[in-house]
Amino acid sequence: MSQFSPHPSRQTLADYLTLPGIYPAGRLDADSEGLLLLTDDGSLQHEISHPNQGKQKTYLVQVEGEAQAAQCDRLSQPMDLGDFVTQSSRVSRIQAPLWLWPRKPPVRQRLHLPTSWLAITLSEGKNRQVRRMTAAAGLPTLRLIRHAIGPFSLENHPLLPGEWCEISVSEWRAPL
Repeated sequence: MSQFSPHPSRQTLADYLTLPGIYPAGRLDADSEGLLLLTDDGSLQHEISHPNQGKQKTYLVQVEGEAQAAQCDRLSQPMDLGDFVTQSSRVSRIQAPLWLWPRKPPVRQRLHLPTSWLAITLSEGKNRQVRRMTAAAGLPTLRLIRHAIGPFSLENHPLLPGEWCEISVSEWRAPL
């Protein structure tokens, strides 16, 4: 869980870090994995996490079904999800990441249904947005990994679950 306070049934950030005075800049829901930035700077936390700031976040998404071009196009356009309309996003089909760690618990497998992988880049990031978008496009999410936030990605800072590294504000502010 992307919180430091105890949770009755899940590990939290406190199980991995003992650094005082830091807070998550954004959250991952209990079923999501991947990159989470932590900071002791409130204005930086707001810059990273608030949807109105437009900070790009890229997610690698395993979906149920073979993603078709029309579905990817629909995902890239603004979508009415009932309580809000998404902004445009970048969506592409990708191969399953070879570097990806095993998921615990494993993703449910239906041998008669294929899966595919998408890279979705948003410049917002509201509660369960990617899951809601893929469901609306007829591609239920099986696995969701936040791969990048702004200039930082698991590609240029390879970390496994529970690992962390320190970065400077100047690294954050450096152009892509």
